[in-house]
Amino acid sequence: MKPRHKRIALIVAGLAILGIAVTLVLSAFNSNLVFFFTPTQVAAHEAPQGRNFRIGGLVEKGSVKRQPDGLTVRFIVTDTARSVPVTFTGILPDLFKEGKGVVAQGKLGADGVFSATEVLAKHDENYMPPEAADAVERANKAMKESRKTLVKP
Repeated sequence: MKPRHKRIALIVAGLAILGIAVTLVLSAFNSNLVFFFTPTQVAAHEAPQGRNFRIGGLVEKGSVKRQPDGLTVRFIVTDTARSVPVTFTGILPDLFKEGKGVVAQGKLGADGVFSATEVLAKHDENYMPPEAADAVERANKAMKESRKTLVKP
């Protein structure tokens, strides 16, 4: 084999190895990628079915129901425009309360109930995840705009 052919073979092998490595990295990145959706987006069917994502908003007052097993909790997440029922089995964070900000990670079932595998509560009185705060602000603006159009003669 001539030196020229050896160099070409090494370059081709190197490119093949590099291609395989890039494919593996992108595959791992894609499988760990988790998107955030608001209840309004979930209700509009923008969220993926059968794939992990995060939903955030406020825990609706009066919606927290604990099951007899002591670990399963049902509650409703709202962005003041739409609401999504959530179930979670496990220990909730100490800061989890009705009327407070929450982000839940899990999958949306065919019945429209979000099955959470992880629930995150806000840190202090002034903190809300930026995505959830933005979603609540947009929903409030939309509600104000719709009220303005309804009140006008």
